[in-house]
Amino acid sequence: MPAGRGPGPAPARRPTLAQLRAFAAVADHLHFRDAAVHLRMSQPALSGAVSALEEVLGVQLLERTTRKVLLTPAGARLAARARTVLEAVGELMEEADAVRAPFTGTLRFGVIPTVAPYLLPAVLRLVRDRYPELELQVHEERTSSLLQGLTGGRLDLLLLAVPLGAPGVTELPLFDEDFVLVTPRDHWLGGRRDIPRQALREVDLLLLDEGHCLRDQALDICREAGREEGAAATTGAAGLATLVQLVAGGLGVTLLPRTALRVETGRSAHLATGRFADPAPSRRIALAMRSGAARQEEFEAFAAALRETLTGLPVRILPPDAPPPRAPSAPSAPSAPSAPSAPPRTG
Repeated sequence: MPAGRGPGPAPARRPTLAQLRAFAAVADHLHFRDAAVHLRMSQPALSGAVSALEEVLGVQLLERTTRKVLLTPAGARLAARARTVLEAVGELMEEADAVRAPFTGTLRFGVIPTVAPYLLPAVLRLVRDRYPELELQVHEERTSSLLQGLTGGRLDLLLLAVPLGAPGVTELPLFDEDFVLVTPRDHWLGGRRDIPRQALREVDLLLLDEGHCLRDQALDICREAGREEGAAATTGAAGLATLVQLVAGGLGVTLLPRTALRVETGRSAHLATGRFADPAPSRRIALAMRSGAARQEEFEAFAAALRETLTGLPVRILPPDAPPPRAPSAPSAPSAPSAPSAPPRTG
């Protein structure tokens, strides 16, 4: 035991970031000169930093020869840890930069599939023109996966249909949009502008597959119209594009949000659209963030800018303090207007 040291453990020494950067660079390049050039430091300083790290850790990290540098087994394991630490520190600095300067750094942005193709162009244009220092990372997933990502910290901000009813999540309303009935070109409801909801009781309705929030919204509309449970067509699709093509092929009708109408129905001449009588069934689109998020003011400003950007769409832009959308009501009473009678089937 060295003189002057008591029987207890020596005070713990910690690696410095400079030592970790030096070691990670040597591990990446396996060459002191190349690593020193990469870090813009002298070779003696680099070698001294790595040696100091080995002393702090009490582990030999490198095998040095006159020609090359090799990682020891312990060095290979610890190099991965060193990179992880350095990446985490980089993320910490990026987050601090974002706090000091809004709309900079990375924004991990989640969006549902029934919104992404129709609103993402506007979102990307807004970010490019107004927030050029913001790095947008887009994740297209279903609602359940997005919520898990938001509450678990994997995502920062969501664009999706609400209400969510999720604890710890704050919704920033953007707009309401009506649903439109998409039919084959020669369908008896095609082209009408006064379709009562009760007409949904008499049609072969095609829906998205299980797990899509748009499917659940369509089923809510059907229940509100008095359609019997289980009356929906068995044919379904994973996306709106396929769903519309099934309609064009004569397999039934479907409900589309108005923002999707131009993109999805413009691909076929075998389609017609029908509008519901007021009040038409609709959905609400909003941004969602973690309640009390550090970037809350930034996200609220982003929502305000997005509302301005979306004014040209066939939607009803909402104020920030818009009341929650009403829940689906019970099936219509017998006194409600009756649905138009379907023409007799032939063939």
